[in-house]
Order: sequence, then C-alpha cells, then structure tokens
Amino acid sequence: KNNCMGALKFRVLLDSEKDEEIFRDIVINEDDNFESFYRAILNSFNFEGKEIGSFFMSNDEWDKGHEISLMDMSYSDEDTEITSVMSEAKLTDFMEAPDQKIILVYDFLRMWIFLIELQERTEETVDKPQVKLAVGTAPPEDSKMIQDDAFYGEEGDEDMDFDEDFDDGYDDEDFGNGYEEYEY
Repeated sequence: KNNCMGALKFRVLLDSEKDEEIFRDIVINEDDNFESFYRAILNSFNFEGKEIGSFFMSNDEWDKGHEISLMDMSYSDEDTEITSVMSEAKLTDFMEAPDQKIILVYDFLRMWIFLIELQERTEETVDKPQVKLAVGTAPPEDSKMIQDDAFYGEEGDEDMDFDEDFDDGYDDEDFGNGYEEYEY
C-alpha cells in the first residue's frame, strides 16, 4: 500500500418520482474498483443486484460519457465505443473533477438511475465501502414497472378508454392480456 492513497466520499442520489430525496453517502478507497462501488450502492439501497448495470462518467450537465459496464459488452475488436469493465476500472483513474459526476443505470428494463457526485477525498482509507449517511427509504427494486409509462401511465388511463370510440367487442381484460408477452 502506498501512502498517497486515500478514500473517496460520494453522494449517491436515487432518481425517483417521489418528492422525498433518497440518497446515500458512501466512502470507498480510491484504488478500489467500480464493481465494488456498484455492489456497495445496490446494497445501500437494498437492491439485490441480480440485474446488470453500467456507470457513465458524467459532467455538470449530467451528460452520459464513457461507459463502465458490469460485463464486457464489446462484441468485437472493431467496436469503436470502448467500454470499460467495472472489475478492471479503478475509481481513482476516472476522477477528473473534484466534484466528479457519475450516472449509474441499473436494470435496463426498469431503468433505475442513480446520480453520483464526488464530495470529498480523505486520507483515511476504509477496510470496505461504508455508508456514512442514509436519507430516505429506497423503494422496492421491483416497484418500477418494466413498461413504465408506456402502457400504464396514470395520465393515460382516460385515454385508454377505448369503449366509447370503438365498439370492437374487446373488454378491458382482453386488452390487458395483449401486453403480457412483454413481461419477461
């Protein structure tokens, strides 16, 4: 261990429709890798972590930059988009700004989004990633519909009232079943 290594404190905000803020402050050694950070984040929000996710390095506008994925997603050598793999990517190598922003997208069907901001660097290291502060209760991991607003938007309920316009013999139940093939 060399002495100039320290730890990084990140604030991880769960992007949710709720009015309350839901965030965790996590301290992790800067020479730890993104997979360790990924597991720490999901654990801190009580997510099981069975799905896959990707970090995107970001900026003050929260644009998605360089991708760091859980699995090696590059299918061929010609793949121009170079994607890093979490287990091989050290946190410290990607911290370009003192308030470095990172986006974590978890579960590409439900699209949970975590907005991450580097808050400070400390000289003291930690044995394993630690949650220093937890604010707000995380919603259940499966509380987001896979088809989110596509078919079940709350505002859409009035619009979904097809009976008045078309009398085609479908009742609502028949209609609902047509979408089940999407629920993988």
